[in-house]
Amino acid sequence: MRKSLVSLLGCASLVMAPLAFSEEVDHFEGQSAETLEQAVSNFKEYNQKLEQILDGDLTPEAMNNVHQLTYTLENALGKINEEFDALAETLETIHLASERADSDAVKTNGETYLSVSRKVVE
Repeated sequence: MRKSLVSLLGCASLVMAPLAFSEEVDHFEGQSAETLEQAVSNFKEYNQKLEQILDGDLTPEAMNNVHQLTYTLENALGKINEEFDALAETLETIHLASERADSDAVKTNGETYLSVSRKVVE
């Protein structure tokens, strides 16, 4: 019984040791991205910030800054992906309409597609 208890305590200490020495990480919300325009703006700005940090020494302060700015980048990418999923569906609608020679559907959906895509490429 004693050997089992010692073995159990030994295993528990191996599992718990990394937790005792790990640093607590703060979590941030980041800048929100409610619209595609806002997401693209944040994406550009925070990519530049990341690039500047990566050009320097990755000190503990720099690592904290990277940690913080990734939240904004994740929010931006989430919104961009959401908008682009919808944009892909619109493009597929245009594609299928063009196969049927449905000029009204191509025109309507094409204008919608371009209005969204211009927010990214301009």
